[in-house]
Amino acid sequence: MFDPDHGHSAAEIDARLDAPAGRGDLRDIVYGAIDGAVTTFAIVAGVAGAGLPPLVILALGFANVLADGFSMAAGNYSATKAERDNTRRLRRVEEDHIARFPEGEKAELRAILMRMGLTGTTLDEAAEQISHNRPAWIALMMEGEYGLGPVDPHPMRAALVTFGAFLIAGIVPLLPFILGLGGAFEASAAVTLAVFFVIGTLKSLWSLTPWWRSGLETLAIGGAAAGIAYGVGTLFG
Repeated sequence: MFDPDHGHSAAEIDARLDAPAGRGDLRDIVYGAIDGAVTTFAIVAGVAGAGLPPLVILALGFANVLADGFSMAAGNYSATKAERDNTRRLRRVEEDHIARFPEGEKAELRAILMRMGLTGTTLDEAAEQISHNRPAWIALMMEGEYGLGPVDPHPMRAALVTFGAFLIAGIVPLLPFILGLGGAFEASAAVTLAVFFVIGTLKSLWSLTPWWRSGLETLAIGGAAAGIAYGVGTLFG
């Protein structure tokens, strides 16, 4: 699904360029939600396959939602922080190289601009202008040399988004047992598979993949994990 058209007035353009969105929260939402639903239902399926009572399912399920959710959030925090620290390190490297090896960095700047299609006088003038704007020069080097955008990732935000998505999706497989429904395992399987499909469908809003294909893809991944867990659980039933 394509984003709606945005405006192209001078003010609208400046607003977008002054506050770039960065990578956003989509990755962390999908990552947390899929893992929350998969791991919680994997526990439900494994325990049910082993023939243990619903109280055990609830105890292990809630333990997983809280402990594994926190673990995922902490892991994502550390990974995102490492990513941010590496970006800042590379930015300092470029600042240092520009200070110590300006001519070499200007040569790299010209090479990047040439790959963007600039030639001749236009290339010379662009390289000269950018080299007099240190922040713009460093930003262009970061993107052209390392493929890194201008917005640093936010570790705490990534952790909180992951944890929230994990909790919301992870609680779904437990709902039939919390409500004491008859045929709770079958109901849990049905709602969990529905969650997988919904996650995939929502993911398609930010991609060119048809909603049904994205939904089925996520459903297949989650269903496979749940099936493996249930199969292992039956070995101990």
